[in-house]
Amino acid sequence: MGKIKVKKQNTFIDMTAMSDVTVLLLTFFMMTSTFLAKEPIQVTTPSSVSEFTIPETNKLTMLVDPSGKIFMTIDNQRNMGETLKRVGQDYGISFTDIEVDKFKQLAAFGVPIADMKAFLALSMEEQDKYLKENMGTDRAGIPTKGKEILNETTGETTVDNEFKHWIRHAAAVNEELNLGDLLLAIKADQTTPYPVIQTVLDNLRELRKNRYLLITSLKTASNQ
Repeated sequence: MGKIKVKKQNTFIDMTAMSDVTVLLLTFFMMTSTFLAKEPIQVTTPSSVSEFTIPETNKLTMLVDPSGKIFMTIDNQRNMGETLKRVGQDYGISFTDIEVDKFKQLAAFGVPIADMKAFLALSMEEQDKYLKENMGTDRAGIPTKGKEILNETTGETTVDNEFKHWIRHAAAVNEELNLGDLLLAIKADQTTPYPVIQTVLDNLRELRKNRYLLITSLKTASNQ
């Protein structure tokens, strides 16, 4: 008996609907995702059980590495530009509009104000190289050392340094822009010695900035 030959048919699957869903999902994730800004130093934050989410706006973050180098990020570009100009004025340095625009594009900043003009003249690749080569020197990081000032009324001695100028002016500019109180956050490496953190806290206390957040990572069962 002869075999019955079954006619082969081509199977066609319409992928239009799946393609539409893929494009919609891709668009959704692109619009809702928050990309992490490049930071000049690698900071591994300590773990904690707190689940408080730090606001993404109206914030100044202080990055502190184990050696005591301090970098800052300000999320508002208008604040960044005006703060740069005011800190420069304190030290007799003026910045051009081009330099201010380049400064506002920085994800984080942290060089002495005297070196800022030369730093802004570099390309992004050259800036990364500059920070890497000078991380072990005083030419990287916002200085916390400065001139000692004696308060004749209280008899207390405080230090006038660039760190305080950045914090003071950033907070003032934020208020003038009607953005409310500037949120201060400290992001320190888990291996940073306490005296280094104490220096940051002492400077904030002298500025009467007693409200700040400490950024940590959420503790999980594996690191308890």
